[in-house]
Amino acid sequence: MARVKRGTTTHARHKKVLKQSKGFVGRSSTNYRIAIERLEKSLQYAYRDRRVKKREFRALWIQRINAAVREHGITYSRFIHALQATGIEMDRKVLAAIAYDDPASFSEIVRAVQATMAANANEPAAEVPAAA
Repeated sequence: MARVKRGTTTHARHKKVLKQSKGFVGRSSTNYRIAIERLEKSLQYAYRDRRVKKREFRALWIQRINAAVREHGITYSRFIHALQATGIEMDRKVLAAIAYDDPASFSEIVRAVQATMAANANEPAAEVPAAA
């Protein structure tokens, strides 16, 4: 039976790892043993940060909406609550984009929300049952 030499598969595997670790600092991009450790860690960071990115963008959208509605004298939480009561179904991403790019349109949305807030302020609040 012929002897099996495994140099080509090992070389291909090493080449694949070193290609992925291109741009790493120091021997992390040239030495296979170090590169594979750095690569595994970088993939862990990438996995984690794909989720963190979503959190950070949501926080940014909330900050932008809050800054925009405070110019009209409303807080963010009251605005979002009244927005849902108004029946406007826009997510925070779209609201933040409108507030950032087109303040005139955003002020129209705020006026509609303020009208709903004024209408709801005139209605009597539902009675809360007393604790027994």
